[in-house]
Parts: sequence; structure tokens; C-alpha cells
Amino acid sequence: MYFDGMYILIIIAFIFSLWAQFRVKGTFNKWAQVENGSGMTGYDAARHMLDANGLHDVPIEPVPGALSDHYDPIHRVVRLSEPVYYERSIAAVSVACHEVGHAIQHKVSYPMLVARHKMFPIVNFASGIAPFLLIAGILFQAFNLIGLGIIFFSAAVAFQLVTLPVEFNASNRAREIMVSEGYITNEEERGVAKVLNAAALTYVAAALLSLLELLRYIMIFANSRE
Repeated sequence: MYFDGMYILIIIAFIFSLWAQFRVKGTFNKWAQVENGSGMTGYDAARHMLDANGLHDVPIEPVPGALSDHYDPIHRVVRLSEPVYYERSIAAVSVACHEVGHAIQHKVSYPMLVARHKMFPIVNFASGIAPFLLIAGILFQAFNLIGLGIIFFSAAVAFQLVTLPVEFNASNRAREIMVSEGYITNEEERGVAKVLNAAALTYVAAALLSLLELLRYIMIFANSRE
């Protein structure tokens, strides 16, 4: 009965994750049609925000794809998808400033971002090997392999959990600066909030799904030892 309930929860979480992905695309596309009052492109907003925070040496590069925006902490560069880089929409400046929020976090050594960076090499290895250990352990009823797989998978889940405050903090920084510096009006902040909240929801959904998967593996491990 417990496992039946777990499978149902995982399916619900998976559907929620798909819905979150659909929602972020729909929300971005909606507000990509609304031009912001300042007339700033995503690049303009990002450049102003970087310079205002003393990050004159951080470049901004356009990259192909949709919603491929990210801050690269290794090379210290903000990369914006072409629709964000060139457009003057509320969606464009919202996403651009969110990525600059990560650059600011890097500058001030925001603790959760520092922790995330330190975890990344371990998680990169652990997330690659964990599925093989778990599958092999379940197939061959080898609880030692399952236990090891759970340890590695836990590292990946922890990384996702640490990512949540990093993303929310970057969005909060972006919204505050966008309003105070006049990139958007108070009325436009509603659209900014919708874009950034929709994006954050995808991280919440991913973390929830991973947590449920981890709990399922722990229960399998517990049963295998009985």
C-alpha cells in the first residue's frame, strides 16, 4: 500500500513538473509580447544592472535557443538567449536581470551559491553514477549497491534543494533593483513577478520529484534488508 501511494505521488509530481515547464514557456511568451515602459532590451537592463553593482568586467553574450539564459560563474559571463538579449519586453528584462542577480550573488559570495559551487563537482559525478548503482542493486537484489546509489542520489537531491534559495534570492534581487532603478514601473512589476515565479516553479517541481524518488529508493533499500 505504501509503495502504491508513493508511485501515485511520484506520478503527480511528474505531471506537476511537466505543467511547470509548460507554464514557464507560456508565461514568458505572454509577457514577451508586452513592451516595457523604459524601452530597455534585455541586454540594456543587464548591462545597467551589472555596472550599477560594480561588475563592469562581466560581459554579456547572446546565445541561441529559447530560455537558455544563464550566468557562468567559471568564466564570469552572463549569457542571454537571443529573444532576451535583443527584445524590449517585460519578459526579456525580467530574465536578464535574474541572471545578473546570480552575478551579484557571486560578487558578494552569497552563502548558498558558494555551497552550490562547491557541491557541483561531487554532484556532477554522483548524479552520473547513481542511476546505474540503483538499477544494478534493484536487479540483483544487492542492497549494498542500492545503499551506495542512495548516497550518491542524495547528493544530487541536496544540490537541487540548495538551488532553490539561490534562484529565489536572484529573483528578489532583480525585482528590487529593477523597480528602484526604473527599469520597470510599479505596474509592470506584476508581469515581472509572474515571469520569475513561473521560472522558479520549475525548480520547485524538480526538487519535489527528486525528493519523492529518493524516498522511494530508501524504502526499497529498507525492504531489501528485511
